[in-house]
Amino acid sequence: MNSLSKIDFESLSQSDLEHADSQTYAQQFEKGLSEKLIRKISTDKNEPAWLLNIRLTALKKFKEFSLPSWGPDISHLDFENIRYFSKGSITSHAKTWEEVNPEIKRTFERLKIPEQEEILLAGVGAQYESENIYHNLKPQWENLGVIFEDFDVAVQKYPEMIQKYLSKCVPIANHKFSALHYAIFSGGTFLYVPQDIEIDQPLQAYFRMNSINQGQFEHTLIVIEKNAKAHYIEGCSAPKYGSQSLHVGCVEVFVNEDAQFRYSSVENWSKDTFNLNTKRSIVQKNGKMKWVGGNLGSGVTMLYPCTVLAGENARTDHLGIAFANAGQTQDIGAKIFINAKNCRANVVSKSLSKDGGISTYRGQVFVNSKAENSIVTINCDALMFDDKSISNTIPEINCHNTSSQISHEASAGKISEEVMLFFESHGISEEKARGMIVNGFLDEIVKTLPLEFASELNRLIELGMENSIG
Repeated sequence: MNSLSKIDFESLSQSDLEHADSQTYAQQFEKGLSEKLIRKISTDKNEPAWLLNIRLTALKKFKEFSLPSWGPDISHLDFENIRYFSKGSITSHAKTWEEVNPEIKRTFERLKIPEQEEILLAGVGAQYESENIYHNLKPQWENLGVIFEDFDVAVQKYPEMIQKYLSKCVPIANHKFSALHYAIFSGGTFLYVPQDIEIDQPLQAYFRMNSINQGQFEHTLIVIEKNAKAHYIEGCSAPKYGSQSLHVGCVEVFVNEDAQFRYSSVENWSKDTFNLNTKRSIVQKNGKMKWVGGNLGSGVTMLYPCTVLAGENARTDHLGIAFANAGQTQDIGAKIFINAKNCRANVVSKSLSKDGGISTYRGQVFVNSKAENSIVTINCDALMFDDKSISNTIPEINCHNTSSQISHEASAGKISEEVMLFFESHGISEEKARGMIVNGFLDEIVKTLPLEFASELNRLIELGMENSIG
């Protein structure tokens, strides 16, 4: 770990990630999904009629869709054994940590969230179960017109803006899990960056599930206006109970002309969790969108951030790390749709598989007939630690003009005995040698993160190397 880091992530332990609070819930509904539950949640949140209509339409679509016929087997996911809404604290939407329930505050302190906010962040949102318990933006950015708000609060304060953008990037009927999300979503973030404003500090949201069989369904809606720039970081974790949990979040990002946005995430749910997230951005002329993702936790992950390059000279970068430990399937990738001339897309995917874990890169590229002179490069590298682990690369490429260029390269390998003997001959232990190899393998992506968050990701990988993530 870089010694310049101001936050001591070396002290972050597996018990910090797996710790469960002994919460007495203000609201914890019965398990299962129903129209009655959806109406109850919408009423409690005082939502407008148009938003309830979205929820009810989505519930109908969810019931009509079948489970995906491709990818990991998730047929054992028991939707009726999931609790779709829980309010873990009487105090929600706090602006200071002193207002937060003390036990919940201690959980976020273990995860270094208040410390990170003080040192390097422009703002922080912290969600616990189904609602934000803390959300704050530093005054210097608020004074410039930046909006960084709990999504439920934003519905009340900025209803016209929310109605304008909600579900316009990720459609309700995109697939079964987008429909589920829109039916039951709660919490999340609304970020609006006005024209010509450049936020030089990251904003962060951290999502925490605590109780057994919990579901979390936060909605993240981000609008970056012309010539603006920002960076948003998402983190998450949950205790291990030995019984299913479900995460079905949704991220919608609108990057306008000449704007730049980076979305970084470190997803570290417990192996009890099905992580079935949907993320998509629409990028206009000369805009730039960068996705940086680290997927280490959950029993099954299906996550394919998508970028639609809608304007000329738009660009996207997808940089991803997947670490599949024992009992884990990391099915991740990227989707890129190019609809305009002279666009550029770059995908770099790094996967680690250990103790029988399964890592899969699943990608889709579509270049339409009008997207002339566009270039897409894809590089997938896999590193396996043993003979029982698995790595897959499954690309789908469709190009409908002759002037565009698409390249796809993939490689997979194991750490050989010869390499380990070389380290041993120089007095380097096997554990340290493996760590050095992994750090070098992942450096291209890790170095794109701010120092403290690179340190956090490195520590989570170290914990995964020591034992299976819980």
